[in-house]
Amino acid sequence: MHMQHLPRTRPARVLPPLLAAALLAGCSFIPKYERPAAPVPQAFALAGSNQPAPAKAAADIDWKDYFTDPRLQRLIDAALDNNRDLRVAMLNVEQARAQFQIQRANQFPTVNAIASGTRQPSATTGSYANQFQVGLGISAWEIDFFGRVAALKEQALAQYLATDEARKSAQISLVAAVASGWLTLMADEELLDISRRTLETRDESVKLTRLRLENGVSSELDNRQAESLAQAARATYAQQQRQRMLDENALVLLLGQPLPDDIRASLPSSRLADATPMQALPAGLPSDLLVRRPDVRMAEQQLIGANANIGAARAAFFPRISLTAQFGTVSDELSGLFKSGSWAFSLAPQLALPIFDAGRNQAGLESARAGREIAVAQYEKSIQTAFREVSDALAGQATLQEQVDAQRAQAQADAKRFELSDLRYRNGVASYLDLLDAQRSLFATQQSLVVTRLQQLQNQVTLYKVLGGGWTAPAEETPRS
Repeated sequence: MHMQHLPRTRPARVLPPLLAAALLAGCSFIPKYERPAAPVPQAFALAGSNQPAPAKAAADIDWKDYFTDPRLQRLIDAALDNNRDLRVAMLNVEQARAQFQIQRANQFPTVNAIASGTRQPSATTGSYANQFQVGLGISAWEIDFFGRVAALKEQALAQYLATDEARKSAQISLVAAVASGWLTLMADEELLDISRRTLETRDESVKLTRLRLENGVSSELDNRQAESLAQAARATYAQQQRQRMLDENALVLLLGQPLPDDIRASLPSSRLADATPMQALPAGLPSDLLVRRPDVRMAEQQLIGANANIGAARAAFFPRISLTAQFGTVSDELSGLFKSGSWAFSLAPQLALPIFDAGRNQAGLESARAGREIAVAQYEKSIQTAFREVSDALAGQATLQEQVDAQRAQAQADAKRFELSDLRYRNGVASYLDLLDAQRSLFATQQSLVVTRLQQLQNQVTLYKVLGGGWTAPAEETPRS
């Protein structure tokens, strides 16, 4: 019986060095991670004057508690179920999880079942001899003495966590986009109603001026001006109809399905002034964004992963120790595989020490260090972006209500002015130019009021989003490291 494939060796001479290497494995060259200081002021300029102290943080408010309109809740639910961008983000998480599991598995040996049979001529006799072999084998398992494999695993874990944060950020953006799109549709319907009523008023003005022209009371100029304003109102009405369709198409894309018929039918009777008020939101401190905003947490995980890459690049300068082992039975006869005396094993450790690589390892280390600096800059930029977004939303919250109140009072005054101008013109007291000016002013003021009211509501949606609101799913278990 030939034992050249599985030579017997004494484990007492081989195993201790391997065990010692395994015990020392875990040595890490990953630099100590320190979170960079936030490059923003310590507080928001308008944070202290816009909400009561006991208000609940945005990130702790369920979106169903913040958006209480049943129709909007149905639309958000539909988007969370059908939106393709969110679906891709969720699948990216699953892919990153699998990649982490693959990298984690590299820390452990892969055990394979081995069965083989050979028939070859003997070097001495020239006759053919058989050899059968059955057993278990480990092929080129790297003993992570210097922490290279562990560093790659840490990088994969950070990438998985970053991808998961990206999914949360995608959901937050989707919830806010659906809410904003719904409010936009409500504003479109209100603007259409204003344009429709304005067009009807100007068509009546055309009839009136034509009648007065026929009776010699007014001039041809008045009649042409009335016709011009009527056509302008008709063009504005057509434009707003087109914009209404475009905004619905945009919302349908977010939903991933057509707008429900009952919700579409309810839109003409909806007014922004009747929209359900949203909760007051405390801004908190800029440091809260580090733990509340998924995009900031994603950037930090990418930084952690880049830091781990440096450890893997450093470990590449040191020897790699790998182990190939087999254990089983060998026999010249198939029937003798499991007989006494046929068992054997082999251990074949291998050490590879880099001597000359033309600067490959050094370049890899420099690349990893540059990658970390890039990740630091991206992390700091994400904090600065978050700070600006919150500051902008707070600025809107502090001023838009005052603007709405002023424009509402202006619209009421313009409506009264138009009523008086129309009465004076019909009685021949005022010129048609006064009536035209009153019409233009009322139409523009009514439109501006709707647009500003929309901006105010969308600003509240934006503030909820930039403070981390919209992600309320239960925390998922983090993969074991």
